[in-house]
Amino acid sequence: MLGYFGPAGTFTQQALLRINDGEEIRPYDTVPQALDAVRAGEVRAALVPIENSVEGGVSATLDNLAGGDPLTIIREVVIPVQFVLCGRPGTTLGDVRKILTHPHAHAQTRGWIAKNLRGATVTEGGSTAAAAAEVANPESRYQAAICAQVAADTYGLEVLADNIADNKRALTRFILVALPGRPGPVTGSDKTTLVAYMHSDRPGALLEILEQFAGRGVNLCRIESRPTKRSLGDYCFSIDAEGHVAEPRMAEALKGLHRVCKKVTFLGSYPRADAVMPRIARGFTDEDFEDAERWFARIMGVEPSS
Repeated sequence: MLGYFGPAGTFTQQALLRINDGEEIRPYDTVPQALDAVRAGEVRAALVPIENSVEGGVSATLDNLAGGDPLTIIREVVIPVQFVLCGRPGTTLGDVRKILTHPHAHAQTRGWIAKNLRGATVTEGGSTAAAAAEVANPESRYQAAICAQVAADTYGLEVLADNIADNKRALTRFILVALPGRPGPVTGSDKTTLVAYMHSDRPGALLEILEQFAGRGVNLCRIESRPTKRSLGDYCFSIDAEGHVAEPRMAEALKGLHRVCKKVTFLGSYPRADAVMPRIARGFTDEDFEDAERWFARIMGVEPSS
């Protein structure tokens, strides 16, 4: 069974349907609940949002993965974010005075609302799907919801306006999370996710972390600071890097991080959703690392391993 951040009709469910192969699915009200279901063995894995191209990282996911019991990312899914304004059958745009939606959806449609529904007020709730479910109630004080098309279909609402996002290229990235295990095979187009903790806040501490990647030719896809919740100003760094832990350049970078950091939490190596092949500079390919090992073995008078 697979879990996901619900309820039914969310973008997360839409993303899960893209990769689900007939397995039973179960919604959870919050990201922590979905991830805790994996930890408790209620579901084999759970899909949760981690990053949006407009709003950035999803703090509930980043913080739970960094601070909770160990979990591993085994896959990612990226889908375009397309919002619709929907209401109960018979509702028109002129009827809309109160709108319900999720904070991220509101942020991504603020310009359209200001231009097309100047007199309307927007209330932010727990999810776009929950907003659609509320609006479907004939006694609801809201006339419309901003949500995904799948939510409008799920709750029997009519679309009053579609494609209302201010940024037509917005994307949301989701991760499939399971209990820790051996990383999957190298595909050549992989990401590695980890959390790095500094020993202390001092000049050059972040640079020391970044040098572990730069010195091995590893490109970063994402890096953002997150509070450790221990004291004000105490931060860790959530990082996505190009490559797989089984590749020498990534393995050496992780070993370097282990040496210079107070703690490193490895969250998995998994195939990229976009299947982009990384550009590996001269000196950092697997063959380059293997050649360096043979060269060093000769210096030490040791028979190089095959």
